[in-house]
Amino acid sequence: MRYNVGERELIRLVHQTGAIFRDRTRVSQVREKGLDDFVTQADLAVQETLRTELSRRWPGIGFLAEEDAVRPERRDRPLWILDPIDGTNNLIHGFRESAVSLALWDGTRAVMGVVYNPFQRETFSAALGRGARYNGQPMGVSKRPDLAHSLAIFGTSPYEKERADLVFRQAKEIYLRTEDLRRGGSAALELCKVAAGRAELYFEFNLKPWDYAAGQLILREAGGMCTDLAGDPLPVTENADILATNGQVHGEALEVLGRQR
Repeated sequence: MRYNVGERELIRLVHQTGAIFRDRTRVSQVREKGLDDFVTQADLAVQETLRTELSRRWPGIGFLAEEDAVRPERRDRPLWILDPIDGTNNLIHGFRESAVSLALWDGTRAVMGVVYNPFQRETFSAALGRGARYNGQPMGVSKRPDLAHSLAIFGTSPYEKERADLVFRQAKEIYLRTEDLRRGGSAALELCKVAAGRAELYFEFNLKPWDYAAGQLILREAGGMCTDLAGDPLPVTENADILATNGQVHGEALEVLGRQR
């Protein structure tokens, strides 16, 4: 890789932010960005910590990040794609399902990703062509062959509640065809749960690049599939509707979700 970014070094940097998640003073300083969309001082502290350290080590790489409108004009160059805390509402409520999500984009594709939940001490990571890992050990998707034997995860698109009828209609149809549904509130972690074989599929509308850039790479390196809800490749640096599966149930899930749309 041109910038000689090491996966272990990246993980060590991300792990340094764990103490910020547990700082209730920062977490309690909350500002509302939009409908049910919040930012805390912890989000800002994680982002600034990582931006400072990453820029010092690899000064030629730009940033696409959630907070404070960090948006590069060009996305055909190397970028860090960062969600400092995916699952901010969970963090505010003490739900312990929140994570740092960091991906390296080389100008055409994601080539490295780390998702870290400090509360559960879980680190999911991947480098393009080198497989996916859970806490440093290889991991892979489940081999369950159909929806009837699957556990599904879905997102409620909480910032766009005008979609509620469609979201829950789709969720009902998937629920009726699977063993059960789950909802955790962090897109990055949901993708990693499918990658780790804990569920067979996850879907959600209008995820932002920082929500899914790292997770989709980790899932694909774990042997799964990740497309938009039409079955097309993800743009990664743009918003997208997401279907992530173990690969075995992808076609069946696309058919069910497509009928509801």
